[in-house]
This record gives sequence, structure tokens and C-alpha cells, in this order.
Amino acid sequence: MERSQWLPPEQLRARQLGVEVRRQVAVGELIADFVVPARRLVIEVDGSAHHAHRAADARRDRKLAKLGYRVLRLEAELVERALPEALERVREALGR
Repeated sequence: MERSQWLPPEQLRARQLGVEVRRQVAVGELIADFVVPARRLVIEVDGSAHHAHRAADARRDRKLAKLGYRVLRLEAELVERALPEALERVREALGR
């Protein structure tokens, strides 16, 4: 994440999504932007710098998959400009 913590914590509370969401969590040797432990879901919010680092992001995603996590990547612009849509994508990844 490049700017503020992007997804406001109040948007990620259990009453909003029905699950516990943790921010800036160590997963193996990596630090994930957000993790839903009960669903083994990592949520990464990618800013413009990530466009140049797609190969590194793919390696990171493979490492997380080996640890048993699924990865949802959201563009920071989407989160900033259309938070309800970003949250809907999180709900979809959660199977809700």
C-alpha cells in the first residue's frame, strides 16, 4: 500500500463483512496489506507502482498460495474512487 491504509478499518469490521479482517499481517516472510484468517484470504491494495512490478507480485502470490492463502488484488484507484465496489469484490472473494 502506498498511501493511507486504503480500506478504512471501519469498513472491514465484522459487522460490515461478517469476518475478522487484520491489517498489515505477517504471512510467512511476507507482510500482507489485509488478511482474513478464517478464510485464508489476503487482500492486497495495489497502487500505481505495482504496474511495474507485476512479476514480483506474481511471485508473491505464488508464495502466499503455497502457504494456503488466496490473494485478492484491488487497484488503489478503485478503492479510492469506488469503495462500495471494492468492498463488493471482497465480499465476492469471501463467497458472500
